[in-house]
Amino acid sequence: GYVALAPDLLSAVGGTPASEDEARTRFAQVEARVALADALKAIDYLRGRPDATGRVGVVGFCWGGGMVGQIAASGADVQAAVVFYGVAPPLDKVPAIKAPLLLHYAGLDERVNATVPPFEAALKAARKTYALHMYDGANHGFHNDTAGARYDGAAARLAWSRTIEFFDRMLR
Repeated sequence: GYVALAPDLLSAVGGTPASEDEARTRFAQVEARVALADALKAIDYLRGRPDATGRVGVVGFCWGGGMVGQIAASGADVQAAVVFYGVAPPLDKVPAIKAPLLLHYAGLDERVNATVPPFEAALKAARKTYALHMYDGANHGFHNDTAGARYDGAAARLAWSRTIEFFDRMLR
């Protein structure tokens, strides 16, 4: 098994609300540097736990997926990073990435997918280790089983099995 922690990276702006609309408002309010600093503190906390191995993987969905990209691009000492339909980090930060990446994108997600080709080109140019999966016919949020029609059970199961296999390889 794994020791897991889900930090509320919106705590600086009142925490994560139940409403998706209010959450989007708070995502716009939180300072990226504050959220990144909080995420890095959470990673340090996990690494230091006596019941943990010291190897850390990060996973995020949507805005959290973008945060995983930011964490990796900060040069953080993580051994695995998994992005679910998150926008790419700044391309000039890609050379700082140390962790192998597993990238899951929804085929119908035009907004996020517009960032994928330049991100992949930067990863290749910097000779980073990554695997990219595009889930054709899936919408942004395909892994969220509370998202109604956007949820795609088959894509979610496949992406999650790939994620667990990746974590098993990278973290054990």
